[in-house]
Amino acid sequence: MPALTQTGPYRTLSRLRTGLVALVVGAMVCSTTAHAGGIIRDAETEALIRSYAKPIFRAAGLGSQNIKIHLVNDRNFNAFVVDGHNMFMHAGTLMEAKTPNQVIGVIAHESGHITGGHLARLRNQMSKAKSTAMMLQLLGLAAMAGGAIAGAPGVGQVGMGAAFGGMDSTMRSVLAYRQIEESSADQAAMVFLNATKQSGRGMIETFDVLADKLRGLKGINPYLMTHPLPQTRITQLRSLVAESPYYDKTDPPALQFRHDLIRAKLSGFLDKPEVAFNRYPATDTSLPSVYARAVATYRKSGVQAAMPLLDQLIAAQPNWPYFYETKGQFLFESGRGAEAIVPLRKAIELAPNEALIRIMLGQALLGTEDPQYLDEAIRHLRTALTRERTSAGGYRQIASAYARKADQAKASGAKRNFMAQASLASAEAYFYEGRLGLAKVQAKRAKAGLPNGTPNWIRADDILAFQVPKRK
Repeated sequence: MPALTQTGPYRTLSRLRTGLVALVVGAMVCSTTAHAGGIIRDAETEALIRSYAKPIFRAAGLGSQNIKIHLVNDRNFNAFVVDGHNMFMHAGTLMEAKTPNQVIGVIAHESGHITGGHLARLRNQMSKAKSTAMMLQLLGLAAMAGGAIAGAPGVGQVGMGAAFGGMDSTMRSVLAYRQIEESSADQAAMVFLNATKQSGRGMIETFDVLADKLRGLKGINPYLMTHPLPQTRITQLRSLVAESPYYDKTDPPALQFRHDLIRAKLSGFLDKPEVAFNRYPATDTSLPSVYARAVATYRKSGVQAAMPLLDQLIAAQPNWPYFYETKGQFLFESGRGAEAIVPLRKAIELAPNEALIRIMLGQALLGTEDPQYLDEAIRHLRTALTRERTSAGGYRQIASAYARKADQAKASGAKRNFMAQASLASAEAYFYEGRLGLAKVQAKRAKAGLPNGTPNWIRADDILAFQVPKRK
């Protein structure tokens, strides 16, 4: 799992493919996420993004909405919201942003869309567009952005022709409406940034870079497609940013350091090793550079070659949990699970709330097949699943652990209880994978072995009773 893993295409995204409105407002990436590799899960990166987002969400009155920011495995600069609970950010946004403030500005802007209710209103606006010509134009826009995201030469150009070759008054109205809402989101973002005493310069810097790319005909960036940049909007935003009393405020050095670490880590994982080595040469002895080379070395030459660099990182920052996590991951993935236990335990000691690390530790403990580690594995997995409630992988691991406990149990009652726990965990895993039929089979088995009316019995019953909502 952690330090950096990729899931398959996010299931919510596949359901969004049928929503034409979502394509226009920013979920155009959905149809090409499979090509990019799906969603990335990484404890260190997610912790940094939470640090960026928490003050903004609180200032926006969104702190209680449990908004999740998902990291998409795509090198383009892009971010979008699909509802009031899910925000998506491309890995390229973190990799291209030179400062935390640039990413924070993006989060503030997207939060403005949520607080402004823009998605719901845009859906109402789009419901008026029912002609075949309109649908073709919208699909053209999606194809144009999809080509840019997927990096497929020619697709974007075809989409451009489809989108603008038959532009009618309805289409122009929708795009004008979109631009109004983008300006509104800019203004909201500045309210949130001022409330958190942060500069808006990152927003200007980001839009300047992206606008230069568009003017330079280097390819249409999806963020520009979903966030139109008329000159009047740029002028208004510059004015708002310049008027802020926090215009000259810079990011704290510690936050900038974490940002640099993540940029380096993502480069090590997502770039070709040779590219990462060129970007972070051995002559650069900074910790972010060593981090990037450690990851790239592991990918190119294996765990043994990467160990000296990881040990160098740990010696320099012995209280940074994610260096231990990365070391544990590399050992575990290389078939040295028993050796991974010590660094993963240390990572949990330093970062006890990191559920993804606990799940990997549980997996490493179970991988040894040593009975002495069984209870420890269950303890870590149960703790992790209170935070990662939808982790199919976590449920699969704890199901395996309970099945082993059942094999060891001598009393029939204990054996039956452990088997029921294993069946319930399997049901949860299937449920969060979207395999509802198999989930119900396992839930039925679990329910039969659990005491009537207990929380686990109720959960099994909930899975049995669950029906996929009918599409309106």
